[in-house]
Amino acid sequence: MSIRRAMSIRLALLCGMTAAVAGFDISCDQPRGAQANPPQQNAIAMLEHQGQGPELLQLQPGALPDMTLYTLRAFQLPGVLDTTGQIAFDDRRVANIISRVAGRIEDVRVSQWDFVRRGQPILTLYSPDFMTAEAEYLQAKAAAPALAGGGPDERQFAQSMLEAATRKLELLGIEPAQIKAIKSAAPSFVMRAPVSGTVVQNQALRGSAVNPGDVLYSVGTLDDVWITADIYEDELARVRVGQRLQAVTTAYPGDVFYGTVDRISPTIDPTSHTLQVRCRVSNPGHKLKPQMLAQIKIMVPARDAIVMPLDGLVFETDAYFVYVDAGSDRFERRRVTVGSWNQQGYARVTRGLRPGERVVSGATMQVNELWHEAHGERS
Repeated sequence: MSIRRAMSIRLALLCGMTAAVAGFDISCDQPRGAQANPPQQNAIAMLEHQGQGPELLQLQPGALPDMTLYTLRAFQLPGVLDTTGQIAFDDRRVANIISRVAGRIEDVRVSQWDFVRRGQPILTLYSPDFMTAEAEYLQAKAAAPALAGGGPDERQFAQSMLEAATRKLELLGIEPAQIKAIKSAAPSFVMRAPVSGTVVQNQALRGSAVNPGDVLYSVGTLDDVWITADIYEDELARVRVGQRLQAVTTAYPGDVFYGTVDRISPTIDPTSHTLQVRCRVSNPGHKLKPQMLAQIKIMVPARDAIVMPLDGLVFETDAYFVYVDAGSDRFERRRVTVGSWNQQGYARVTRGLRPGERVVSGATMQVNELWHEAHGERS
């Protein structure tokens, strides 16, 4: 063995013994102060804390060449609010025709969807109650002249009897003109429509028995109709009772129907965050039918809105976030609220941003990934 080889072996043994005693794993071939595995650091992004201010993401200049910034501007929303609604009867113009006696339907003269006019015969009802009431009326009417020649008490009694008999017939649904025309008591009575309108429900069947309170017909008028539409809650501040509106339908695309906002719902749907408005619309020619759909344009005050590209939004869990330029390649992650907007590729921000601010609109997902990585999270 040569002298040089022996010295090399001794040096290696000496290094091994020294490391074992000190408890370190070092190499005698490395220069002093060097580390075998230096710690890994994120060379692209890091977090910058601003004390009481927001936490910022610091990016190296040019780290994301595809990243672009969009400057927010205020756009004026149009003075028209578009929505869709469904047509229904105005329930203040719908009347139920009920039976006020127990009896049997002898004849039916109108059917569902027929248009009836006030005073038009609609059915014949058999009931001994009618005959009893008519007989009492005729008896009081016949006794009145005889009692009229007596004293004041007799005259008052005769008048009271006649008024009571007349009132009883009125409570049975007999019109004053029909009462005056009564010549003899009969168990059959012709019922007449109390209002003009369209028969929207028919429960009257020939030969069926009826009881007091049974609904025979529902009659509604279509002179004015309701259109119930949904609006988003962020549009509520623009809608007022009495605002003018226009409605169009696919059935009559060339016709425009005019109306006003009549009622605004006091509650909001917690799922869709919408509420209903009820509009009263004139219906010339009765063209608008219940259950039809209509496009509505409500005339509302114009106002400013902030609009930004959709690719600048990040949705996580149940909220939207954007990255706002804070200068010097630093970005603030900010939560925002988004409203409805009808321009493709853009969204309307209702809360969280101001005109003049710049937001990341390109490579937004990469910036979001770096944000989570800087927090030691997985996005």
